[in-house]
Amino acid sequence: MQVTAVAAAVIVIAGLVYAYFQRPDNTDSGQYGADSGMRCGTTACQVVIGKSVGRDLVELLAGTGGGRIRVTGESGPFAFEMIIAESGAAVTDKSLQCVEAEVSVCLVHGARGSELLGEVLVRKDGTWSRAQAYLATGGYLGLHDVDEDGTADVVAVQLACDGQCANAFVQVFSVLGPDLGCTAAAPARDQLPGWPAPVPSLSQLRPCAD
Repeated sequence: MQVTAVAAAVIVIAGLVYAYFQRPDNTDSGQYGADSGMRCGTTACQVVIGKSVGRDLVELLAGTGGGRIRVTGESGPFAFEMIIAESGAAVTDKSLQCVEAEVSVCLVHGARGSELLGEVLVRKDGTWSRAQAYLATGGYLGLHDVDEDGTADVVAVQLACDGQCANAFVQVFSVLGPDLGCTAAAPARDQLPGWPAPVPSLSQLRPCAD
């Protein structure tokens, strides 16, 4: 059932947020800058991928057991601990998606077993900040401006029936306000609108089951 899948996603996301707040003090100030001696877990950081967002460069850095997200450029130096890496997600050169706009959004995602874990950075008024963490159990996590307000939303495919059946639905999160909702469940992922990169319209969304 959709209610079970949504509840499971909330539990995992809460775990990611808990892991972030349990970090020692001063490990996520957002002001590390371009320090070539930064540590990612137990080893030195290595750049995995970088993407330009206007005049800023967003880079994913990874090591054994940890990672960082580093921003350099016009907005100034920022760096954040990468929660998904510390939670066991694999970080690759496919793990970064950014959409430049008045409010720019970057999604960092990686696979942990059959799940996709994600976290978002938002640039607003020249400052980068962290938004919430995300989970997709159905094999897709990406960005798309579903409500056409000029800011990218997070689109996640979730398996219904707690993964015990093939039914799947799309869940859409706003990075700036209330979540936008969920689509009706389809008999299989490939029947979702736009699969393998689902892009539901706002009219296809309804409140997600609690």
